[in-house]
Amino acid sequence: MKRTNDGGARRIVVISTGGTIASRWQGTGYAADASGNDVLATAPLPEGVTVEVVDLFNVNSSRMTAAHQLALLRTVHETLADPGVDGIVITHGTDTLEETAFFLDLHHTDARPVVLTGAQRPFGTGDGDGPGNLYDALQVASSVSDLGVLVVFDGRVHAARGTVKTQTLAADAFSDPSAERLGRVGFSRVDIERQPERPTPLPLPAAAEKADPDAPGAVPLPRVAIVTHHSDGDPFLLNAAVGAGADGIVLVATGAGNATPEIAAAVADAVAQGVLVAVTTRVPAGPLAEIYTGGGAVDLVAAGALLTGTLRAAQARIAVLATLLAEGGSGTSDPLHSTALLRRLLDGPVRAEPALATGGSRSASAVAARA
Repeated sequence: MKRTNDGGARRIVVISTGGTIASRWQGTGYAADASGNDVLATAPLPEGVTVEVVDLFNVNSSRMTAAHQLALLRTVHETLADPGVDGIVITHGTDTLEETAFFLDLHHTDARPVVLTGAQRPFGTGDGDGPGNLYDALQVASSVSDLGVLVVFDGRVHAARGTVKTQTLAADAFSDPSAERLGRVGFSRVDIERQPERPTPLPLPAAAEKADPDAPGAVPLPRVAIVTHHSDGDPFLLNAAVGAGADGIVLVATGAGNATPEIAAAVADAVAQGVLVAVTTRVPAGPLAEIYTGGGAVDLVAAGALLTGTLRAAQARIAVLATLLAEGGSGTSDPLHSTALLRRLLDGPVRAEPALATGGSRSASAVAARA
């Protein structure tokens, strides 16, 4: 379906993937089953926007897989191959939206925006937030440039990197606990307040060309596990992940990146076997730092692990996954090259070019000039 408002000055493609914004009552609970056209029909269109819908898949986002994300990445690249497209909006469930957004951003080379949004309340409810979020996302997608992949939710604009779900049920579901929001949207204005920092984007991985979410396992993909440290924590689960064939592991440490000597030794063994290990923290905000020995970040880094800066577990896992995919997938990567690439994704963001915005909005460069 195509919808047009005021002659279609800006052409936006909406890619529908399911989630709460497309969820209806199933008798015992909600599940995604509304089409993209049904979801779009609930929202007004911003002035001067034409919208086309692609129904890619329809799943609760807790069921999201790497195959889904690769298929979505391929679809985004195919859509942007059309120079007549001005931007993309992706409707997505909130549970794993932070992972998909970051995965897309790591591979996004185009100046045109890709905006993810969703809802905390189901499709068709009287107080639903989906229509407003979709309207705002369309407004942003038709108004900005050179900002990478964005998350638009509850009137706020967030950069993909660092943005996580911080509220289980509240409408203001997303934020970056270690950084300010990127901007805001409302009253037909998009105000961009700062520029995102992004690493140099990765090329489209070969696995994206073959990914099929309807045939899980058809294409072997890297296995990346998340293991959490806690009081009484031991290497059992980390070793089990290695034994199960993990190509990468994210260790969710305590504090600024601390565990135990036994876990540090297990990390060293995993790295010696070619497993890519990254260390994040269970603390909501702040960077990791090499401060403590005795199994702390000093020892984990010495064992061959990489610290993830301010990225938390889910996005750290995506960085490891993207690294392995860029290196050729499961069991084919060069450990030294993979480590260097992962380090760049984690620690080497470069400031984006000045943002461009239209339609009554202001750019981040303009904000900086006034500061």
